[in-house]
Amino acid sequence: MPVAIGGPERASVGTRAPPPEGSDVTDAARPKITVPGIAAMKSSGELISMITAYDATFATMVDEAGIDMILVGDSVAMVVQGRANTIGVSLAEMCYHVRMVAAAEPRALIVGDLPFGTYQSSPQQAVESSVEVLKAGAEAVKLEGGVSVAEAIAAITAVDIPVVGHIGLTPQSYHRMGGHRVQGRTEGSTPGGRERLLADAAAVEDAGAFALVVEGVPRNLAAEITEAVGIPTIGIGAGPDCDGQVLVLHDVLGLSDARYKFTTQYANLKQVGIEAVRAYCDDVKHRRWPDDEHSFH
Repeated sequence: MPVAIGGPERASVGTRAPPPEGSDVTDAARPKITVPGIAAMKSSGELISMITAYDATFATMVDEAGIDMILVGDSVAMVVQGRANTIGVSLAEMCYHVRMVAAAEPRALIVGDLPFGTYQSSPQQAVESSVEVLKAGAEAVKLEGGVSVAEAIAAITAVDIPVVGHIGLTPQSYHRMGGHRVQGRTEGSTPGGRERLLADAAAVEDAGAFALVVEGVPRNLAAEITEAVGIPTIGIGAGPDCDGQVLVLHDVLGLSDARYKFTTQYANLKQVGIEAVRAYCDDVKHRRWPDDEHSFH
């Protein structure tokens, strides 16, 4: 008969621990977050919290913390795969990470990114890619662009797949922008111009998206966009006037070496992890681990 290692006290992935004493999050009373619920938060004035996660362990953790939306982002390319940008992620890889997050059965709404090259060719391609991401366990998809992808958004929403738009600094436009650069600082209707971003926001809403990520734009423009559209805006590097905020989990936890103006390191888990593994390594080298208490007899 197999022996369970770790003992009965070890919780499985997806098992929710009670919230910390004094926490505002009441796990038992927290309902499943839905697309209509997110859409209603703008009118009620409740701010939306969104964060990335790419596997069941982290999805369970952020869900227990009370996050509203989990973004299974193509940022996995940079923070997990070690790539310079997000362009190389495949649809199969995104579906793999969505499945892992969905396995945690979070109460948060799961949004899966559509990778570069999986929706630009045609609205039909966009629908087919979205179907795959939903089959993997997502409850909505996110894609980048405004006016240029409005037809794709309309096609996706026409088959009852919820869409989150994404305008401003769109990482999949890395080469056109010459890197990750703030957008909307100049006037004009060409990509990256202030008037174009206002048009992009309107196009995304008109096409049927239920929410809109606004990334890397001046605060006053993000506020103007938030005022102009009827759907919630979720900012990243867009100031505090949006209807919600999103950050990359690895930046929040201090697991990434990257430092950006628009991120805050709420913990330094990289250093904690290094110290823990260093202690383990030292114990192994000096035969302190495992000891008799942690051995089978």
